[in-house]
Amino acid sequence: MRAANEPVQRPPDARLLVVGADRSFRHVSRSAFAGLLRPGDLVIANDASTIPASLAGVHERSGAPVEIRLATRGSLAFEDIAFTAVLFGAGDHHVPTERRPAPPEAAPGDVLRLGPLAARVEARLDHPRLLRLAFDGDPAAVWAGVAAHGRAVQYAYMAPELALWDVWTPIAGPPAAFEPPSAGFALDWAMLREIRWQGAAFATLTHAAGLSSTGDPALDGRLPLPEAYRIPASTVRAIAEARASGGRVVAVGTTVTRALEDCVLRRGRPVAGDGVATLRLGSASELRVVDGILSGTHEPGSSHYDLLGAFADADLLAEADAELEAGGYRTHEFGDSALVWRSKRERQRRAA
Repeated sequence: MRAANEPVQRPPDARLLVVGADRSFRHVSRSAFAGLLRPGDLVIANDASTIPASLAGVHERSGAPVEIRLATRGSLAFEDIAFTAVLFGAGDHHVPTERRPAPPEAAPGDVLRLGPLAARVEARLDHPRLLRLAFDGDPAAVWAGVAAHGRAVQYAYMAPELALWDVWTPIAGPPAAFEPPSAGFALDWAMLREIRWQGAAFATLTHAAGLSSTGDPALDGRLPLPEAYRIPASTVRAIAEARASGGRVVAVGTTVTRALEDCVLRRGRPVAGDGVATLRLGSASELRVVDGILSGTHEPGSSHYDLLGAFADADLLAEADAELEAGGYRTHEFGDSALVWRSKRERQRRAA
């Protein structure tokens, strides 16, 4: 596989690897996704728009340059301006995160000057680079400062500097995500029309997609962090209708899967309202809602890849990796896609 290094959401040659419930593989154009659905199926996507979560500034006590990347907050409420953030040393996205110099030691009470914003370190959260921050000012001023000074979180494999609209999916709505829910890049209005033509339904939820990498193995091992979500009543009804008609629920991305499965684990069924996902899905997880996932092509060892283990066993994922490698699929958020149906063998093993 090769990294997609241009911010093109829907290149005409985008490809889709279909991993069937019968463990088969098909290589098709990504635009053929809607044609793989059946009447009664339900596609659910994350409608969060991406905030400019990378903020450059100075650690006031030491005078050292820093970057913070906002990573999560306790809710989706506008008034909630207390963030968990990851601290980086000098440099920017042109340097791979794992090669960035260490940041200054930040202690509770320290102030970070971030353009027009001042953020106070409230606590270090079990890692010297993982901080809880409180911003000075009222919520409107803080969000205005983030919008004016922040930039989209970006990694070294992407050479062009990302504009904010590069990381908004076509259905982007409430500003909530810290990195784009990039599986949704595959969608456009023509595809939504084709989903309807297939007799399938489409619904959304909002999930605050967090950081995908920090460059620190110990900190990366804690990803994904707790992430806020909101499930509308209309989506709960759509799930019930799909189940009643024998349809399948297809999540567009790992964030949708995490929100739905976290809700059902806590509440016993899909329930409308707000929550914070702490569930970490993997090979030991039992899926209660989602039957298939439309996802990017992820590298082994990442939290996104680990989540795919809830749909397919390690052998099948290894075979899929070989298919992706042989086919020259592109990785990362602007790359190609995979549609993974929950395998029959995995369902049978968990039932036993």
